[in-house]
Amino acid sequence: MFVKFTGTDRTATAINAGQVTFISQVSEGTRIRFGEGRSVTVVEPLEEVMDRLNRTMAFPKT
Repeated sequence: MFVKFTGTDRTATAINAGQVTFISQVSEGTRIRFGEGRSVTVVEPLEEVMDRLNRTMAFPKT
């Protein structure tokens, strides 16, 4: 499932929640990392990013 965020350049950014491998807070907002060294930085705060990605149900239950 795709989730829409706002990139640091104020453009819409669609994230495939199933490909996210790591999320971290940075000075510009939140960095979302994917496999193979790819990442995108969005302006939404870390807590909001985590909440919106968790609602997709794309992550395995532990």
